[in-house]
Order: sequence, then structure tokens, then C-alpha cells
Amino acid sequence: MIKNLSFAVLAGLVFTMGVGCSEKTDEKDERIAALEQKISQMEQNQVVAPSNAQSVQAADPSTVGAFDFESTEYDFGTISEGEVIEKVFAFKNSGQAPLVISNVQASCGCTSPEWTKTPVKPGEEGLIKVVFNSTNKSGVQSPTVSVTANTSPNVTRLRLKGTVNQKTASASRPVEGPVKK
Repeated sequence: MIKNLSFAVLAGLVFTMGVGCSEKTDEKDERIAALEQKISQMEQNQVVAPSNAQSVQAADPSTVGAFDFESTEYDFGTISEGEVIEKVFAFKNSGQAPLVISNVQASCGCTSPEWTKTPVKPGEEGLIKVVFNSTNKSGVQSPTVSVTANTSPNVTRLRLKGTVNQKTASASRPVEGPVKK
């Protein structure tokens, strides 16, 4: 498979080189050499880091907290449009350092979060409360909340899910003015 891919890449390059006659020969030779090197590395199953990749070091466990949620998802079932759902996601810091939540961002304006603002020491508990307002929402809903903290990974997503039944048209439209006969 890699040889077929290599052949396709090389054939595409040769075609491109033949069509683009205005490029300098030195530049073409450099591109061919770079592609041949990549093909050679693929054939040898070598992993090559991209040139723009940043080096990433594993987080030191003694410097990060760790969320321990019972669940990161809450199914609120089926509700009527206009109902407000509240869910408190309780967590324990199972890390070795105090857990600090720096930001909590909702995926839409229908969802608002509140959270423990003080550092949560190892072994202690904290809360993230999520409020979903279903006004003007109908159908399947799955709002999320992204929690940024000194954890690894540093973003944790909490999700609500369920179905919102649309209000009937007669119930949502108020009667205006006198009725003509």
C-alpha cells in the first residue's frame, strides 16, 4: 500500500513538474529530493515529526490536579420547551496538587455554568453547576461545557443531552386585539 501511495505521489510530482515549466530547475530538484526522502521514510515505517510540531513534555503529576467525576454526561430525558434543567456535576480532586479551574465555557447561550472558584485540595470535592434553559429550543439537544483547569488534559467537557418537545402553536401565540365576526 505504501509503495502504491509512493508511486502515486511520485507520478503526481512528475506530472506537476512537466506542467509547471516556469519553475527553476534547482527548485524542482529540491522538491523531488524532499519527496523521495519522505517516500523512503514511509517505506521504512519511520515516524517523522513535522517541522512545525512543538515538543510536548508529560505533565509532572505533582503539579496538576485531576478531576474524578462520577459521570461527565447527564441525560435529562424529554422535557417541554421552556423548562429549565439544572445539573450539578460533583468531582473529587484525585491529583497530587490543588485543582484550580481557570475557566468554564458553555457551548451556547442557552447554557450557563457556575463552579467552585477556590482551589480544590487533593482528596477534596468541588462542584460545577450547569443550567440549561430550553426556551426557543426544540428537538434533540446536547449542550456542552468546557472546563479549563490545571489538569492533564487541561480541558474537560461536560455534556447534557435530551429532547425538547416544541410548544404547540396555539399555546405560544397570545391573542391580540378584538376578534372580528
